[in-house]
Amino acid sequence: MDKNTASSKSTFMKAGPSFIVTAVIFPLVFLGLGGNRRWTAGWFFALWFDAMVLFSMGYMILKDPALLAERSKAVGAADNQKKWDQYLLLGVYALAILWFVIMPLDAERFHWSPPFPLWIKIIGALALIPAYYFIEKATMDNTFLSTRVRIQSERKQQVITTGTYAFVRHPLYLGCFLMMMGAPLMLGSVYGLLLSSIGTVAICFRIVGEEKMLSEELEGYEEYKKKVKYRMIPYIW
Repeated sequence: MDKNTASSKSTFMKAGPSFIVTAVIFPLVFLGLGGNRRWTAGWFFALWFDAMVLFSMGYMILKDPALLAERSKAVGAADNQKKWDQYLLLGVYALAILWFVIMPLDAERFHWSPPFPLWIKIIGALALIPAYYFIEKATMDNTFLSTRVRIQSERKQQVITTGTYAFVRHPLYLGCFLMMMGAPLMLGSVYGLLLSSIGTVAICFRIVGEEKMLSEELEGYEEYKKKVKYRMIPYIW
């Protein structure tokens, strides 16, 4: 067994339980919160989310175990993670859990939000298509795509300029933004949209802080900013 195969096998053994829990438990919990096993939009989003997470995890297990190891670290486990990011990341995780819980309760179980027109739900569903693409492709394009704001000097981090990174400087955040907007629109949740708006503000603050670090500490990032002008949304920001 070569070194890469052994590393992939070891990583799979560690990540396997999370893989199974995501595949089986998430749809059950999400539909359970909605209180309707025949909720079509709920099934669509639950399976979309499953596919998104499992593809990313499977890719990292098989092709990039070093990235999976980086992403698997606990908040604050990396010595050089920016202190402000530790607090922001914990807040984002809490907001994400609340988002996943509120949407099915709002849209299907209690119907706190008024019914959304079909055309709005279709727009939301369509937004999940590019969301999936940018989330997955950014993971494949950038082996340094950590969940923490830090310079991975131990991995000799370099500026990535190809693939989705030739389009915008933060394609993963673009994918997350499209997901955060698309899902509540498709499901029909005003409260989900409100939480998504808060999440978008948090992402924007994080991008500003992350880019300050990258400009100061990562060689070549200033030149990259001149080449790719937009952070997340082309022609807007």
